Formats: sequence, structure tokens, C-alpha cells
Amino acid sequence: MKILLIEDDPETADYIANGLAEEGHLLARAISGDDGLFRAAGESFDLLIVDRMLPGLDGLSLVKTLRGAGNQTPVLFLTTLGGVGDRVSGLNAGGDDYLVKPFAFAELAARVAALGRRPRASKAETGLRIADLELDLLSRTVRRGGEAIDLQPREFRLLEYLMRHAGQVVTRTMLLENVWDFHFDPHTNVVETHVSRLRSKIDKGFATELIHTVRGAGYCLRASA
Repeated sequence: MKILLIEDDPETADYIANGLAEEGHLLARAISGDDGLFRAAGESFDLLIVDRMLPGLDGLSLVKTLRGAGNQTPVLFLTTLGGVGDRVSGLNAGGDDYLVKPFAFAELAARVAALGRRPRASKAETGLRIADLELDLLSRTVRRGGEAIDLQPREFRLLEYLMRHAGQVVTRTMLLENVWDFHFDPHTNVVETHVSRLRSKIDKGFATELIHTVRGAGYCLRASA
């Protein structure tokens, strides 16, 4: 298997890498959470072995970010945090298995082999693109025609929802429920205000409008008029 080991302790990393290499696995290594996230998002791996306590982005946040972007690569957490609550938080963050340090290498190898036998998930979706509009789910950035567009968190969520439903008409109620988590009508113009603000950032200055108002129905993001 092609495995990414994200571990900042060099002795532990060497011990694991050498042992798994002897088992016939191909190892790549990262020593920080940020570097690990970059490699895990940009390359294809069969398994991620992730230390929870990492410099920069911690292991839990790293895995949560990957899972939020649709990356389903199996994850084995390694950690000195062995309490029940720690294990539960690791699994709830998206981990598939959890091994407490110190550990016997034979157990690590067995858990790696077990995770390798699981059916492979489809390739993760890390970005959305419509025409010249690009949205990166990992870096949380938006570009149109190569130009960076600065969006507020709610605007990003609104655009993501519109792009995931490109070509479809989305109603005001759908947006309230899926972007604002409102399951009632607040009787405000919050949707209209945010769509107008988003349209000014996404469409202003470009030859083709992407966000369209469908009179009496809602909104639609599409490349054609």
C-alpha cells in the first residue's frame, strides 16, 4: 500500500517507516499537520497514519478537514491520548482506527493490513468548477478567471451550495435550510441580501453572469443565460 505517515517525532517516524517498508509498503512522510494536509489532499494514498499531537494543524483538525472535503482515505490515529473520550473524539473526527502509544509493531502492522482490506473509496472531491469559476474545498478559496475572490464564510457556503446544484433551481427555502440551518422562515431578506452580495463578487466585471434569478422560483448557477 501507499501510506502517508504524518508524525513529528523522528524516532517514532523512523521506527514505523522502516518496519512498514520491510512489510512491502511504500511510505511518504510529513512532519506537521499543514504539510500532511497538503500531501493528503494533493496525492492519492491507500492509508493515512496520523499522530494527534502535531505542530501547526493538529491531527483531529486535519482529518476533519479532509472528511469535510470528501476525502475518504482510511485513517489510523496514533497517540499517547488513550482515554475513552480521546478514542471517541478520534473516531468521531473521521478516524477508522485508533492505536495508543507505546504500541507493538506487530499490532500496528495488523491494523494497517486490516484497513488495507477494506473496499477502496472513490477519489475525493476537493474542488468544484463551473466555467471559469473554481472553488477549493480544502483551502476554502475561490477564483474566477484566475483572479482570487474574497468571500465571507456564509458567502462561501452559499456559493458551494449553488455550485453543488449547478444547473438546478434552488429555492429560498432550500437555501435557508442548507446554508443557514433555518427550518423556519425568519421573514427577513437574508437570502436576497447574501445572493446580491455574492453576485456582485462573482459576476461583476466578467462577461458572463453565472448566478441567475429564476422569477417566482429561486436561483440557479449556470454558465448559459
